[in-house]
Amino acid sequence: MFRIVTDTSANLPTGYLHAEGITVIPYTFQSGKGEQACMDLTTFDAKEFYVQMRSGVKVTTSQIPPQRYIDVLTPMLAGGEDVLFVSMSSGISGSYASGQIAARQLREEFPDRKLLLVDTYSASLGEGLLVMRAAGCRREGMGIEETYKTLRALRHRMAQIFTVDDLRYLRRTGRLSNLEAAVGTVLQIKPLLKGDPQGKIVCFAKLRGRQRAVEAIAKRYEELVVDAQEQTVGIAHADCAPDAQILASMLRRSSKPPKEILMVDYEPVTGSHVGPGALALFFLADENVRSI
Repeated sequence: MFRIVTDTSANLPTGYLHAEGITVIPYTFQSGKGEQACMDLTTFDAKEFYVQMRSGVKVTTSQIPPQRYIDVLTPMLAGGEDVLFVSMSSGISGSYASGQIAARQLREEFPDRKLLLVDTYSASLGEGLLVMRAAGCRREGMGIEETYKTLRALRHRMAQIFTVDDLRYLRRTGRLSNLEAAVGTVLQIKPLLKGDPQGKIVCFAKLRGRQRAVEAIAKRYEELVVDAQEQTVGIAHADCAPDAQILASMLRRSSKPPKEILMVDYEPVTGSHVGPGALALFFLADENVRSI
């Protein structure tokens, strides 16, 4: 057995995390009320948070510093446990690099323990679904190294397709890699975005109107999903529950309905970068999905 640790970007329900014994390291944010962290999605008032953002409240976020990793992981390693840490994409946050700094120090301090870090190239449920796979591997009796290799292979297959209401949030925080391909929201032009092979966010299409954008996400799922009947797919939304339900209905009515759909509110740190109205779908496809 080994410990599974992730960060709050994984966006997983609190009940699931507790049931699986998964430890979470928090990202922090500020929105005029001092430094905060969202460690429990059940107590996070997502609607109020995104209403505040729409009204002009600015949210700033901070990457996880090395010391925070050290503080959480040291007791586990000192207690004789091996640790698998599943991280948010290095393409959109410096936190994975902070984790590597902490890991180098901890490996020197605990040379007999295994401490493995997985850069998922994803965020929100793109990361969270890989955490869930790690928990499944552990339940099946797989060791830490085999689980690590499994996640490193699957990360290339994780499709992240999403749309946003307003690109200014991604632009302002530098999370959009190909600004020249992006357009504003004039004339109701809605961008389609994805995670690229390096885990960065890129705009790959532009559509007129929200409905067409939602339909395009569902169409891309049907074109790309692999072994849908065996998959839990993820939908995350930033205060646009009706659109999320419409997307879920489209998936269930498609020719490749998923085994299960996990739907969550975007947690505040990742959500503040994509902005109110963001709608995202996460699922496993072929290995070249990030290049398509």
